Amino acid sequence: MKKTVLITLIVVLSLSLLAGCSQPNKNDKKIVIGASPTPHAEILQVAKEVLAEKGYELEIKEFTDYVQPNLTLDTGELDANYFQHKPYLDDFNKENNTKIVSIAAIHYEPLGLYPGKTKSLEDLKEGAQIAVPNDTTNEARALLLLEAQGLIKIKPEAGLQATINDIVENPKNIKIVEVKAAQLPRSLEDVDMAVINGNYAIQAGLNAAKDALAKEEKDSMAAETYANIIAVKEGNENSEKLKALVEALKSDKVKQFIEEKYQGSVVPVF
Repeated sequence: MKKTVLITLIVVLSLSLLAGCSQPNKNDKKIVIGASPTPHAEILQVAKEVLAEKGYELEIKEFTDYVQPNLTLDTGELDANYFQHKPYLDDFNKENNTKIVSIAAIHYEPLGLYPGKTKSLEDLKEGAQIAVPNDTTNEARALLLLEAQGLIKIKPEAGLQATINDIVENPKNIKIVEVKAAQLPRSLEDVDMAVINGNYAIQAGLNAAKDALAKEEKDSMAAETYANIIAVKEGNENSEKLKALVEALKSDKVKQFIEEKYQGSVVPVF
């Protein structure tokens, strides 16, 4: 009798274990992603609908800076993030000894030169102040944009690593004011002009295609280099749920949303 009971218990336990193994892990169907509020989180809300149709749950956590989304991803609190371009990520990995990689490029946000106290390039006076992002990669973009307008000239070899120290010609003695990217829209009332990142411009109600005096063009080196990416911790590149995330973000539904909502201030690259 005892032997029969023991065999029965073993069978029941075995079946329970098998049943447990056959059940999909709930975490395999939930994706936690960090993002800047605009436009990234807005785009993700559309991708969320696409993912839901495939049985995935997307939780979007918003960040208002460029540091915490990567640190939080590195600690494993996020499955992915969506707020940055590859050069920024490469620089962040180098500076913070993190191992975060890109798995897809989704969109491009042209940097724009917006009027502040001075409303046109022709009206820029001697010693005018122009604010630019103070992070390495975006400052270089800003300087290249100013160079394209004939305002300054930088060392040719500096390229996408250019800083204010690489300015070799400055005929109007323009003062370059380095400002934290998120603060640039607010700086417009204090400077003659400002070069503003796409996401922060949108948050401030600005559109590079309509409001900027100059912007990075779609076929520029910057457009090809600075596409915004989906980043994950190294080793998670082949995760099925992250592949599903990328597929949703590259769907026709998301592409149509980007084109209709942002009218050129955000450009899909897929």
